This record gives sequence, C-alpha cells and structure tokens, in this order.
Amino acid sequence: MTNIWSMTDTGLVRRENQDAYAVKTVCGHTICVVCDGMGGSAGGKLASRLAVDTFVAEMEKRLSPGAPADRIREATVVSVALANRAVREAARSSLEYQNMGTTLVSAVSFDGGAVISNVGDSRAYHITRDRIVQVTRDHSLVEHMVERGDITAEEARRHPNRNLITRALGPDVDPECDCYICQLLEGDYLLLCTDGLVNTVTDEEILREVLHGDPGTCMDRLLALSKSRGASDNVTVILARNL
Repeated sequence: MTNIWSMTDTGLVRRENQDAYAVKTVCGHTICVVCDGMGGSAGGKLASRLAVDTFVAEMEKRLSPGAPADRIREATVVSVALANRAVREAARSSLEYQNMGTTLVSAVSFDGGAVISNVGDSRAYHITRDRIVQVTRDHSLVEHMVERGDITAEEARRHPNRNLITRALGPDVDPECDCYICQLLEGDYLLLCTDGLVNTVTDEEILREVLHGDPGTCMDRLLALSKSRGASDNVTVILARNL
C-alpha cells in the first residue's frame, strides 16, 4: 500500500477531537491504525492517542521483512492487548481518567493483502472497482440488534443508542480482538474510519467518492458530505490504495 490519504476533523458539534490515527511503514509493511476515544474530554483524547502510539510501537518490535499474514496476525493480537494494558494503566493513574477507553481498527499490509483488526465500532472497508464490503463487525448494541433482526442497518445509523459499544480498550480487562485476513488486488482500496463518518455517510456514498473522483481529494469530499449532515462527532479516515 503505497498511496495513502488521511484526515481527522473535530466535526461541527464536539468541542475537542478525541480521535487519533497513525500511518507508518516498517520493514516494508504499512501500518494504519485509527482510534476513537471516550470517557470525558481529557480521558478520551489520552486513551486514543495512547492506544495508537502503543500499537504502532509494539508492531514495530514484531514486524520483519516479508512477514506472512499469520505472523502479522499474531503480532497484531499482542499489540492490541498491550495497547489495552497501556490505556488501563493510565486510567488508574487519576480519577479524571478512570472511565476512559477507546476503539481501535488497524490494517497491516503483507504481500498481497492486509491483516485487519478491530475492537469497538471503528470500521475497515475493502473497496474494489465495483463494490464496497465492510470487513469488520461492529462491537455495539445496535449491531446486535441488527443481527437479531430488531432493526435495519439504516435504522441503526439513526438509533439513539448507536454510540453504545460492547467492547473497547480500557474498560475491558481483556477485550477480544477480531482479526481478518483481507486479500487485495491491484487497485483495491482499504478504508479505515471512526463512526463519525459512517453515521453521516452511507457505504454507497463512500464507494462513489472513492471511485469516481481524484483519490487525493476524497478526504475533503467525504468530510464535506459529513458536515453537510451535521457532523455531530469527530471524523477520521485513512484511505490506502494497493499498487
């Protein structure tokens, strides 16, 4: 993944941006990670930044040139666990931080694809020449409701409890990290984002903006679309094209 675009924005309602992200190339592997913090103004911002920095630092220790998907998956699981430990230790350091936590979604490239991981409701999408597929599964109350057939996916985007997540770094002692191996063809994209994007922009609109315009301006167009609908949350996106 050699073409990468990214952005983060506070949105139109929140007073502070509690999202964090990073993109780094290590031993020929591209690391992308996005986190969405929660738990008070100071806590959410600290949790997301700490999780991003810890995840990248731990992956750096474990990646080697040409590492296969299964080894990257093992390294990812360990790095997510250590990011969780870092957030929990910081939360114990002050009453101000005791309720803080964060989501995490990551992609680490290998020859022919990427290992995707997530905890919480930040998402990864695989975009091809004609379709968009959500790789990750949200760990959220509304996702459970959709799976049970209680509400539709469209209703979930507007549900008053859409921000209630069932798994996160920080509050959980040992949150399970879901991992996926995503095969990528030439010209395919991976898109990582926080729920601030998907609560205001549909999957079909993301597909349209990625495929039918200059990828270099895609971030601006997605953000403008989100803001046209209120952008009530922070919006963070990483878009990577496989070459």
